[in-house]
Amino acid sequence: MSIAQQLNQLKDSLKASDRMPVVFLGHGSPMNAIEDNEYSRSWSALGRSLPRPQAILVVSAHWMTRGSTLVNISAHPQTIHDFYGFPKKLFEQQYPAPGAPDVAQEVVSLLASHHAQGDDRWGLDHGAWSVLKFLYPKADVPVFQLSIDMSRPLDYQIEIGHALRGLRDRGVLILGSGNVVHNLGAVRWGAGSKAWDWAEEFDTLFAERLDAGDLELLSNRQKLGPLFQMAHPSADHYLPALTVAGAADEKDELLFLSPKIDLGSVSMRSFVYY
Repeated sequence: MSIAQQLNQLKDSLKASDRMPVVFLGHGSPMNAIEDNEYSRSWSALGRSLPRPQAILVVSAHWMTRGSTLVNISAHPQTIHDFYGFPKKLFEQQYPAPGAPDVAQEVVSLLASHHAQGDDRWGLDHGAWSVLKFLYPKADVPVFQLSIDMSRPLDYQIEIGHALRGLRDRGVLILGSGNVVHNLGAVRWGAGSKAWDWAEEFDTLFAERLDAGDLELLSNRQKLGPLFQMAHPSADHYLPALTVAGAADEKDELLFLSPKIDLGSVSMRSFVYY
């Protein structure tokens, strides 16, 4: 089944329910934000298939904290250009969506046991706006971000997802943005660069175990072993995928999109629970 057919199937399935899906997008290079390529086109198509949320909660690989989970409560989150060495056009990108202070404050309360705190200094980093500009190009849906606590074990992010699950019935789209495989030290430059065997192996393992609902394995560094360390020298791009998986439940269907390794060591796999 093609991606277009899969998205049409998703759109038809969502018509019968007000419950919001949960989405994980492999965002890859910041250049995807200004390029017309298979990834940006798939994000646009997905946006046309998704219902319009009341608010969007984004868990991005690029907002890392230690010892606390921060929730951005600002009314007008700034567009953050958290990269360097890219073309001027990329730095000119803006995503002027409003914040969602009331919902964000509720999330602080929901995550009180996870050391959550409100924050008004962050905004929307490129893990958020580089994909949101395709999902909701008018930037007219309120958006706020949630940080990932890098001091915690992997299963902590699944717990976060569990705690947020009820927001789906209140019109909140939970969006994770990172990469299932992300090892920039092993990047192979050039069009058509061959994927490393270990990158394909971990990407396939992740997809198979996610489809089986085996979150215990996917959140256990010891059981994942050296393969996980190859795929993720740092877990920042992996954790948003676990948050999204934790926000799903047994009633959901799982749809994979863009199961491809880019630059040899960056998985562009995305998935939707609906």
